[in-house]
Amino acid sequence: MIIIKTPEEIEIIREGGKHLASVLYAVRDIIKPGVSTKDLDTYAEKLIREMGDTPAFLNYRPEGASTPFPAALCVSVNDEVVHGIPKKNRILKEGDIVSIDLGIKHKGLFTDMALTAPVGKVDEKISKLMSVTEQALQVGIDAARGGNTTGDIGEAIESFIHSQGRYGIVEVLAGHGVGKHIHEDPFIPNFGKKGKGVKLVPGMVIALEPMLNLGTKNVTIDEDDWTFRTADRKPSAHFEHTILITEGDAEVLTKV
Repeated sequence: MIIIKTPEEIEIIREGGKHLASVLYAVRDIIKPGVSTKDLDTYAEKLIREMGDTPAFLNYRPEGASTPFPAALCVSVNDEVVHGIPKKNRILKEGDIVSIDLGIKHKGLFTDMALTAPVGKVDEKISKLMSVTEQALQVGIDAARGGNTTGDIGEAIESFIHSQGRYGIVEVLAGHGVGKHIHEDPFIPNFGKKGKGVKLVPGMVIALEPMLNLGTKNVTIDEDDWTFRTADRKPSAHFEHTILITEGDAEVLTKV
């Protein structure tokens, strides 16, 4: 069921989005060689709680999951696509890329955001992978207008990516509604056909999140039942914003 947010709820989500963006950018700023993925998680949770908010992912257990997620921050390194579990012994090194995905609960309502950052200097192909993925997110946001459809978003993202080279677009994971719950309808793939899917209505709050691989689109899941990684073990990038559908241009809610 699609949940249209009230003006009062939208204002709370807007506040929460600012909080979330400030935390995620602060975490990005401490990414460097020698830092553990658990260090990033600890810092994120500290900042969230100092603002009076709650980590949305900590102990989150969606339907079908065998265990709850054990951290505030998803930290996915190199070939890990999403939902990487932070560890004290996972130390970042020069040339890695790291995707950080975070959700918070602010005054009872949720926002969701992700970005991928380099650890020091990275290979040119990997740098382009991150750039194309971030640009694809903006292309999706530009297509997310009232009256359009989720298929319009997917087609815009897919067409842009294909224009940039040969990348694997992850198909089993997608954007989604957000606000009352961390995951809501509609399901928003990063591929599609114009005019197909769910119609976008002003007042909808959705999270768009292209996930792009340097090789195959196929992914596997680790024994922890959380960590998705590329099937060919090539690097992956991930960017996400929570946005508000309006009559015109979408409003990015996860911004400082």
